[in-house]
Amino acid sequence: MDSFSGYNQILMAEEDREKTTFITFWGTFCYKVMSFGLKNARATYQRAMVTLFHDMMHKEIEVYVDDMIAKSTSPEQHLKDLKKLFVRLRKYRLRLNPTKCTFGVKNGKLLGFVVNERGIEIDPDKVKVIREMPVPKTESEKQKNEWESECQKAFEKIKQYLENPLILIPVVQGKPLILYLTVLNESMGCIKKFTDCEKRYPALERTCCALVWATKRLRQYMLSHTTWLVAKTDPIKYILEKPALTGRIA
Repeated sequence: MDSFSGYNQILMAEEDREKTTFITFWGTFCYKVMSFGLKNARATYQRAMVTLFHDMMHKEIEVYVDDMIAKSTSPEQHLKDLKKLFVRLRKYRLRLNPTKCTFGVKNGKLLGFVVNERGIEIDPDKVKVIREMPVPKTESEKQKNEWESECQKAFEKIKQYLENPLILIPVVQGKPLILYLTVLNESMGCIKKFTDCEKRYPALERTCCALVWATKRLRQYMLSHTTWLVAKTDPIKYILEKPALTGRIA
């Protein structure tokens, strides 16, 4: 579901209206509602949605700015969730754009991904662009992209991976999560590059740094589920067996 000119449904404080003043041939005007293009408009709208639907979010619905989705486990429950949502929308006089709303679907695109009963999948249209991306052939194209044989091998691996991409499925209650920790010379977890200072850390400290970074990013999962750590070295065991910790590890 999509809001109908969502930003314009948020009233502006009277003392702030004059800040949106603009001059035309017919006179000077200002906005009474939040207009598009304001620096904090996106954050303000999201905060408003969280305030109005705080008891329903992450349960019956999910809201991201002006995109809204009602999620249910059965058709009967879906009707109940929609009714509850519509009552809330009517209460605060929020309007939806009927041309951008779809009801009773089992799968669809949301925020650039395909969401269905299996989980969250990569959008095939986005993958198609990468699969069909041509390889730099001319010298100017190679120099522009700094293309080497290693780049070509990595590019081919990415395309092979995207042929059958993984599906992000919901957490299975009662089963532990497994955290695979990868630490290289210049990056950790194959996703974050070390800073110049972190590159000079000893191997164990780089592993600890990666573990701290991963736990901060995945905190919401680790607090609710048992997590197993898989790594070449066991930083937790080393830290617990150390009689006294000094330096960065301390």
